[in-house]
Amino acid sequence: MTTSDAKKVLKQIKTKPAKYIKFQKHNLPNKRKFGKATKKCRRCGRTGAHISKYGLVLCRQCFREIALNLGFKKYS
Repeated sequence: MTTSDAKKVLKQIKTKPAKYIKFQKHNLPNKRKFGKATKKCRRCGRTGAHISKYGLVLCRQCFREIALNLGFKKYS
């Protein structure tokens, strides 16, 4: 079950407190402590090809789009 699916179900059972608490306890995805899913691009939310050097926290595609605005130069 994905996070968005869980949020939809929570909206549906909000009026039933016992079911709501039980659903939260057993079905919500856990927060990630390590691995690929912990680092996300600030701009678009992608998890792959992540650049965190210099505190950028961007994926490579977003970095290419805004590199000149950040002051990076392309050589050769």
